[in-house]
This record gives sequence, C-alpha cells and structure tokens, in this order.
Amino acid sequence: MTKTKIGIIGGSGLYEIVGLKEASWQAVESPWGAPSDELLTGTLDGVEMVFLPRHGRGHVHSPSTVPYRANIDALKRLGVTDVISVSACGSFREEMAPGDFVIVDQFIDRTFAREKSFFGTGCVAHVSVAHPTCPRLGDACETAAKEAGVTVHKGGTYLAMEGPQFSTLAESKMYREAWGCDVIGMTNMPEAKLAREAELCYASVAMITDYDSWHPDHGEVDVTQIITTLMGNAEKGRDMVKRLPRLLGAERADCPHGCDKALEFAIITGPDNRDPALMAKLDAVAGRVL
Repeated sequence: MTKTKIGIIGGSGLYEIVGLKEASWQAVESPWGAPSDELLTGTLDGVEMVFLPRHGRGHVHSPSTVPYRANIDALKRLGVTDVISVSACGSFREEMAPGDFVIVDQFIDRTFAREKSFFGTGCVAHVSVAHPTCPRLGDACETAAKEAGVTVHKGGTYLAMEGPQFSTLAESKMYREAWGCDVIGMTNMPEAKLAREAELCYASVAMITDYDSWHPDHGEVDVTQIITTLMGNAEKGRDMVKRLPRLLGAERADCPHGCDKALEFAIITGPDNRDPALMAKLDAVAGRVL
C-alpha cells in the first residue's frame, strides 16, 4: 500500500480546490520547462492534494502553449499518484447537454503543434494507450459527480482539436456523424498520453458548456454563453473534487489496470545506447524503471 496523493488539473473556470487545509502555492522546477503555474498543495479529508491550473492563474496559456510535459513531470515530482483532469468541452450528443459532465474513456487526437512524449532520440519508448484512462479513477469521479447533484454520463470519446478556434460546421458534423465522437476539447491531448508515460493513473471529466456548431438550434459557438455555463460548471466541479479524497481513501494498492506499470516493457533503447542528458530529464517520470 502507498499513500494516495491526488493531482487535479483544472481547466477553464476551475482555479482552486475549496477547503484545502495547509494550502500553499509551490514552485516546482522541471527539466521540461516551467509548468503552467505554481502548484497548490495541501490536504483534504486527510488525503494529500495537488492542484495545477492548466492555463495558469489568469488564463495565460492557450491550449497549444500549455506546457504539458512540464505539468505532468511536476505532478510526478511532487509524488502525485492519481491525476484527475477537469476541462470544459463541447458536446456532439443531444443527451449530453450543457451543464452535464462526461467521464471520458477514449480519445481521438487531432492536435499537431505539441510535444507529445517524454521519450525520443536517445531513449525510445512505446506505451499502450489503448485504454487511456483509469477505470478506477473514472468510477470515483462518476460517484463524486452524482453526489454533487450533477447529471453525469459514464463513458465517451473526446475529440482533441488543436484550436484555439472552434470547429467549422463541416468538422463538427464529421466528428459527430462519421467518427462517432461524444465531446470535443483542446487540452486532454497530449496530457493523457504523457500521464501514461509517467505511470500515473489518469481520469478525464468533461464539463459540457455547449453543443459545438453541429446543433441546428444552437448555431455557431457563442463564447458569452459558454462562459455563463462554464461558471456554473466550475461550481459543480469544485463540489465534485472535494468528494474525491473520501472516495479514493488515504492509501492505495497498485493500480488493478496497470497504469502505474505502463513502462514495464516499454523502453526499447538498450542501456548502452541511451542518451545521458535525456536520462537525467527522465528521472521523475521514468525513475522506477531506469
């Protein structure tokens, strides 16, 4: 058994954890650059918590400029065991209405302007992301959301687009009708892939703000309407987050789904051919196997 340490990556509208005891903002140095912001640490119901505002306080990072590698590395360096991503998303499904939450379990990655791996020349590794989220964490998020009075949908495919512009009508219809996606956002990739490389359990909670542009009764995305819904979602998101420590508990066993052993057989480059400089940068995310 190990101590549970929950990391919350807060998206648009979610910039704090309510009720955190001994809370303090902490700067974390990462060899992958500076994280989005300082990280808020503390305890809630006897469980250690770490909060990272994905876009930085004041929302200074666009989806493309979020330092995803530094963020995941910083969480790992602070000893986080379980990461819950909370983000604003559009919906492709009538039944997944603005104000609802979706517990995402699959992704289609359409981003193209971001560094997507900790590994590369000097140390090649291939992890499986066939099942990119942790069912155990997803179950806890579903229960917490329901307890908070949120209409929550278990399971959904998240289309990760580059942004920062919203979809064209043609794209929106393609993602919905041809590709079978359920929600669309700009920030869960490469975040989920990097969490897997860092052997962190990861769950994604999509907070629906709009119907993207496919819906005939809603037309193009209206940012002012999104912000209004986003503020309401943020309150529900905070209520959900504060219930997670009780549900996950202060101690945890090894992940039954193997998230924390993702690198077991992933590294291909032999020890004699590994780049020492890259090895030094991988000390946190891959230290268990290196």
